[in-house]
Amino acid sequence: MVIGKSLKYAPKSAFSWARLRDQVARMTRREDAEDLLHDAWVKVASAQVPARNADALLARVATYRGIDLYRRECRSGETVVWDADVDEVADTHPLQDEILIARERLERLRGGVNSLSPRTRQIFLMYRLDGRKYREIAEELGISQSAVEKHISRAMTHLADWMENW
Repeated sequence: MVIGKSLKYAPKSAFSWARLRDQVARMTRREDAEDLLHDAWVKVASAQVPARNADALLARVATYRGIDLYRRECRSGETVVWDADVDEVADTHPLQDEILIARERLERLRGGVNSLSPRTRQIFLMYRLDGRKYREIAEELGISQSAVEKHISRAMTHLADWMENW
């Protein structure tokens, strides 16, 4: 709104301010969009700039402010700096509940592998654990490569169903 030559901006609702804040956050990709918007409001209000669309003016000024801050941070090196000491302090081990869940899933998978027919289990383990190729398995067992593919497919389908219904 323009009253005389000064900008009088008062958001019609908290929604319009939130909408502006979200717009500035999208345009700048910064987490301090609220601060940028507030700074823009103070700057525009103190300069008494006439505007036809106060929302657009505030969004534009806040966006430019975000760009300026980004450039300043790049020049001064204030962006994220990795502290080598963090590696010494941070615990990279999985949480206890994650370990328990992984063990339970592994036991469930073992049960599924054990429920396969002996021939399918043998072919599946040769492929997955030993890392052998279909051709190598087929030559060693004296069967066609197509038969190996069918056994692997059958095993994978069975294990996917077995783990899903857990």
